Amino acid sequence: MTMLKVSNLHAFYDKSHILQGVNFHVNAGEIVSLLGRNGVGRSTTVKTIMGEVEPKGSIEFKGEEIAGLKPFQIAHRGLGYVPENRDIFPTLTVRQNLILGLKGKEENGRWTIDDMFSMFPNLATRADVPGGVLSGGEQQMLCMCRTLMGDPELIMIDEPTEGLAPKVVEQIAVLLQEIASRGVSILLVEQKLSIALKISQRLYVMGHGKVVYEGTPSSLLEAHDVRAEWLEV
Repeated sequence: MTMLKVSNLHAFYDKSHILQGVNFHVNAGEIVSLLGRNGVGRSTTVKTIMGEVEPKGSIEFKGEEIAGLKPFQIAHRGLGYVPENRDIFPTLTVRQNLILGLKGKEENGRWTIDDMFSMFPNLATRADVPGGVLSGGEQQMLCMCRTLMGDPELIMIDEPTEGLAPKVVEQIAVLLQEIASRGVSILLVEQKLSIALKISQRLYVMGHGKVVYEGTPSSLLEAHDVRAEWLEV
């Protein structure tokens, strides 16, 4: 089953044409990574899907056209979004941040607060500490966990490992695999090729506002020309 299908998607910032006909899809239970250098439109793609940037083109989620809906309408249809800026509520405690993510689905969701604390014991030990005093890695974990509390069927995660220590990066990779094992699809915007190759079923590479390559981790490893032109610095 196709969970998310993006077709001929265009987006603008003022007069700048950022997305220039993006096409890709994410299947049920799949981890798909969106790769590319900074500035090619990866973050704009997920913001446009989530309704934060006006879309031109088609965005289908579970077979329903969602292009043009407001972000809260999209979220309530089961599409989760973890932004790059780790947008938590700094004055609320870790537990309060998690509770805010529930969206009234406490009884039937895949995830509980105890699940979050089990996967991330350091969040459990700081459950009653304001989110604003957490480290960058802990804030990233909290932001992802809060989104999961809303029980999304597909979650888009923008640069979750940016600026984090290797040990925390490995924890996040384990969490992503756990999310997928519970039947949640993942669209991962990531710059670390090693993480994307390790956990993804398929990958898309973006360049100049378009998808320039689609393949599996093994096929991308063999595509030296693609990596040299679109990924490597």
